[in-house]
Amino acid sequence: MNALNASPTDDALVSAARRAVQLASETLQIEADALIQLQERLRADDAPAFSQAVSMLLSCHGRVVVSGIGKSGHIARKISATFASTGTPSFFVHPAEAAHGDLGMVTPQDVFIAISYSGEASELMSILPIIKRLGVRLIALTGNPQSSLAGIADIHLNLHVDKEACPLNLAPTASTTVTLALGDALAVAVLDARGFREEDFARSHPGGALGRRLLTYVKDVMRTGEAIPSVTPDTRLTTALLEITKKGMAMTAVVDAENKVVGVFTDGDLRRLMETSQDFTQIRIADVMHTNPRSVRADQLAVEAVEVMETYRINQLLVTDSAHTLVGALHIHDLTRAKVI
Repeated sequence: MNALNASPTDDALVSAARRAVQLASETLQIEADALIQLQERLRADDAPAFSQAVSMLLSCHGRVVVSGIGKSGHIARKISATFASTGTPSFFVHPAEAAHGDLGMVTPQDVFIAISYSGEASELMSILPIIKRLGVRLIALTGNPQSSLAGIADIHLNLHVDKEACPLNLAPTASTTVTLALGDALAVAVLDARGFREEDFARSHPGGALGRRLLTYVKDVMRTGEAIPSVTPDTRLTTALLEITKKGMAMTAVVDAENKVVGVFTDGDLRRLMETSQDFTQIRIADVMHTNPRSVRADQLAVEAVEVMETYRINQLLVTDSAHTLVGALHIHDLTRAKVI
């Protein structure tokens, strides 16, 4: 057989698989060690600089501008996005684009975070004198405290790693992991100092699951007006059943002349009633309804309605105001369609 067309032997495949797993394990270990070293520095010599950086970011009256080139640029974009999503206005600027007009987005009120592991990236260094002349405060993230970038920064944070995870010790791997982690550490420290809450996070993530859970109110999903099933206490059970069927909620509210809730009757009540009674024509709804039914207010979070349903194992809720007047009705399917659950 031609050697060029030969298939790898089973032993070769097994050997290649073991080599891949070994390299993966070594990569994770090298990056984990680099993170531990970063943590140790932050707990010791680098603690003052980190605290100063957090204070500078908290006092920023403009935006946090993050910049870097190459792999550092990719990490810079993510760090900026993390700041923006956790309550600190931020944007990424590419240093090459900044040199051709994008510096106009930077104002003296901003804080500029420059990222370069070597601390010598020419594209970045070419725009920093202008940044400094504008009076913009500068935080540098480098792996070399003696670098040009570290020297001109107001605050320097050390990203040094002993080696990259790349077998050639060339491709940014451990260093980019450390950079990303340090950016996360800054963002978390700042959001905590700001008193950033779940509700604040939801406002900047309205399209996500958390946003829906924390920004959706009962009034946003409840049924109103003619869609609410309701009858009066003297209504015959047979008529009430027609109302239940027509409104499709598997229940009906029972209200008095002032539209205040006095009870509820559900499909479950009907099934239980069928076990004891055969003639429904003479039964009034008031005789078989549940008094003091569970209810929620329109201004409560929809997720609170879910909790009530789960606690009491029910699929429907009446919505009332402070005077117990019926203003809406809610079925578990309404919450499912709104993706609250």
